[in-house]
Amino acid sequence: MNVDRKRAAVCAGAIAAMAIYVFAASGHERETPRPSALTLRDMALEHARTRLGDLHVESLTAPPPDPAGTLSSARVTCQFVPRSPNGTSSKFDCALPDGEVVRVKYGREAEIHAEVAATRLLSALGYAADRVYMVPSLRCYGCPSNPFLVMRTLDLLGIHERYVDEDEQDYGDFEWVAVERKFEGIAIEDHERKGWAWWELKDVKAPIAELDALRLVAVFLAHWDNKEDNQRLVCVDATPHAADQPCATPLLMLQDVGATFGPVKANVAQWEATPVWSDRATCTVSMRALPYQGSTFPDARISDAARVRIGRDLASFTDAELRVWLAAARLPEFYTATPDERDLAVWTRAFRHRVEQILNGGPCPQ
Repeated sequence: MNVDRKRAAVCAGAIAAMAIYVFAASGHERETPRPSALTLRDMALEHARTRLGDLHVESLTAPPPDPAGTLSSARVTCQFVPRSPNGTSSKFDCALPDGEVVRVKYGREAEIHAEVAATRLLSALGYAADRVYMVPSLRCYGCPSNPFLVMRTLDLLGIHERYVDEDEQDYGDFEWVAVERKFEGIAIEDHERKGWAWWELKDVKAPIAELDALRLVAVFLAHWDNKEDNQRLVCVDATPHAADQPCATPLLMLQDVGATFGPVKANVAQWEATPVWSDRATCTVSMRALPYQGSTFPDARISDAARVRIGRDLASFTDAELRVWLAAARLPEFYTATPDERDLAVWTRAFRHRVEQILNGGPCPQ
């Protein structure tokens, strides 16, 4: 009986081997399992870069590129897109004449001015950022008088998809709005995570000086609303690839940077008074004293190479360049109770004061 079992096992093995050979010879090899979205996201995070390029002063003093001139005219027109927006600031989506959908922030919102300023500064320092334009006048066809409030109310009632503008020629005019175009990189996400948290930088293999430089820039801006959704992991491959293939050039970036220059938004007195370092002797940075007690940003010790690079880059901007940047973001105009010229001087002084904190005090311990 044992002999028969052995013979049967040998025969079965031979048949299986022959079947595998025939199947492979016919060109039907088993396909290699494709990585999941979760795996692709973690692979991209591990190999992500932090910076697009070097210092670029023109990004501080000039509006973002606008090749077709759509957002560069005195009045921009668009068609209201009835979507329910997230967040708390007044905003809505609108389709430009060529079909491009952009995000519009309106009203007396500190976030408008802070986001214009922050995205320009990030771009000037060589980091990826959304393109945010300060538009003097925007005419929105199909817009209710307060689009954000109307759509949020309809959303709470569960009927936002039923919004219909009965008069297609009806419009609303909005002055001094921020219009946002997303950075061109393709978002790398999985079914659970739409951005990245600062504590995840421990999993990134980029040089420590690059990671510390990004941390220091975030602290300089006081980017306190840094939940995962307010950072983005994007793919900037030169050649597009399938969604289920790894990204060769992943990039970390900050987005939704309107909660900056604070600790509340665009408050020059608080921004100047908030220290860059929680402990200068060890070059430790922290956001625990800011709203949300730091959110996803853990305390970190900054390397001296990062301190020197960011400090020198920030110090390289002239007062004239800083004034152009601040005026373009209309930060002085936001403070209506004081003269604009005085406010320009106060913002410039606050900027210099924070840069001096980075550069002064000697090298960081290694």
